[in-house]
Amino acid sequence: MDWRDRIRIVQADITTLAVDAIVNAANSSLLGGGGVDGAIHRAAGPELVFECRMLHGCRPGEAKLTKGYRLRAGHIIHTVGPVWRGGAHGEPETLANCYRNCFAIAKAQHFRTLAFPAISTGIYGYPKEPGSRIALTAGKVAIEDNSVLERVTFCLFDAENHAIYEALARQI
Repeated sequence: MDWRDRIRIVQADITTLAVDAIVNAANSSLLGGGGVDGAIHRAAGPELVFECRMLHGCRPGEAKLTKGYRLRAGHIIHTVGPVWRGGAHGEPETLANCYRNCFAIAKAQHFRTLAFPAISTGIYGYPKEPGSRIALTAGKVAIEDNSVLERVTFCLFDAENHAIYEALARQI
């Protein structure tokens, strides 16, 4: 089976997905913010903020696990992507670490289904095509390494990101 048979690329609201875990493109406080982070916090409910306070933040490239609370997803893996500063400050490696660390948590927890937003390509300014390539490459490696992982969904909020992911998935 080709790794592409185990990925799904959709344009949707990640908070509506029924998966074992969704990934939150969080800020370092883990206490909510704008974009996908704020949407996840609003949909999960106030219990999420309480649990996140106990985690004492998260550094860029790291990932931390919480319950999903009011979401259809059972869990949330929070990761902090890099702010784009031109690409010469370790941004590609930090972004790759976001994906690798999320996949490591999924493997350790025996998650079968996982959904990612486009990490860092919104307000953090990471260029969309290179960011998408990092995401899909990490997904390919993780799928090939983890037979328990049945489906990885890349859930994009906008049509531009969706088109980029679709095109790159055929090339990688």
